[in-house]
Amino acid sequence: MAARAISSGTISFGLVSIPIKLFTAASSQSVSFNMLHAECGNRIKQQLYCPVCDVVIDRKDTVKGYEYTKGQFVQFSDEELKKLEAERSSTLEIVEFVPLETVDFIQVEKSYYLGPDKGGDKAYKLLAEAMRRKERVAVGSWSARGKEQLVMIRPYLDGLILHQLYYAGEVRAYDDVDKGATFTFSDAEQDLADKLLDQLTVDEFDSEKFKDAYASRVLEVVDQKVAGQEITLAPEQPKAQIIDLFEALKKSLAQGNDAEDGSAEEAKDGKKPSGKSADAKKTKAKPVKKAEPTAKKEPKTRAKKTSTG
Repeated sequence: MAARAISSGTISFGLVSIPIKLFTAASSQSVSFNMLHAECGNRIKQQLYCPVCDVVIDRKDTVKGYEYTKGQFVQFSDEELKKLEAERSSTLEIVEFVPLETVDFIQVEKSYYLGPDKGGDKAYKLLAEAMRRKERVAVGSWSARGKEQLVMIRPYLDGLILHQLYYAGEVRAYDDVDKGATFTFSDAEQDLADKLLDQLTVDEFDSEKFKDAYASRVLEVVDQKVAGQEITLAPEQPKAQIIDLFEALKKSLAQGNDAEDGSAEEAKDGKKPSGKSADAKKTKAKPVKKAEPTAKKEPKTRAKKTSTG
């Protein structure tokens, strides 16, 4: 099914205008819950309550206020706020083109796919190819919901994508973060860390490998509840202990090597690696069955028989 555009507009720079459509690029699929009355199971309604007047009020009796100091507000009417809104425009104004590597992606707030609108196909494709060829991205502004938004347009696959950005003042300084003590690592520690990284490195990021496990668990329990089944929950995993960094690196590397050796052995025997090489190793290391003689504690049994008889 073709995607449905959420808005349309025009990319403008110089004397060039390109009609475009905006499409949602990503949306959260996390599970959400409603607030219910525990006694009857129905949804509750939230009310607007004034603690000073001790009264429940209607939304029409509210005004917007900006807290300029603790507990002190200046009020705005709807008419005043409308006057402050940016001029309503569907134009996405490109201000400059910059190298992609100069953009810090921590500033990205939302993303939208851009597609050409009627008559804009050729100019749209030309802009996308030119930016890809020159390794540039476009930075500009776009008015949405009465506010000017800082945006960036960049080539994406065979088209364009728009990122709505946070302003510089909205991004917190990383210098304020406590980064802990400074260490000097030995060659052996660095070599182990490098080997562990190499062991876990894959050719490319594949988002399909990662699923929202929490949402899956919740929906599974929902299905069980709807079907009237007994709810079964997996036991909580034990928390990992904090151990010596050097030992942790060595153990992680050894586990990875064990898994690779197990896969190699299976491949030698003409079997497909089942991904259970670690379990196979555990079973190998278990000639625990030798402890069987303990099951033959016959003296006790005989003694019991004679006493009962």
